[in-house]
Amino acid sequence: MGLLSGMLGNASEISTAEVQAELGPLLVEGERIEHAYKLIRDQIIFTSKRVITIDKQGLTGSKQNIRTIPYKNIRMISKESAGMLDLDAELVIWVTGESHPLKFEFKKGVDINVVYALICRHILT
Repeated sequence: MGLLSGMLGNASEISTAEVQAELGPLLVEGERIEHAYKLIRDQIIFTSKRVITIDKQGLTGSKQNIRTIPYKNIRMISKESAGMLDLDAELVIWVTGESHPLKFEFKKGVDINVVYALICRHILT
């Protein structure tokens, strides 16, 4: 991920093997990492069972806020693709029990349709 993308707040794709090794103890039996994205230190991970967000805090990032969103709790999603002059794509997820939707921005070049289809597959089947 380039420095400019990080400063603009856009996520880029990271290795699922790297995330699998890092999150292995937090995953349930049979759960696998399908896609993962990183924004400087924070992460958005899509597994076979849920969406996990990791907010690393402090100077060292050793303090983490990890949030799990089961696919069954996602009420609605929307996406906005990157355009010619627009540098990012946006994914918005409405979660049961949350007053505001969760918004994630992805840098241009990330295929937001893959993420959108992944979530749709899990919430519609």
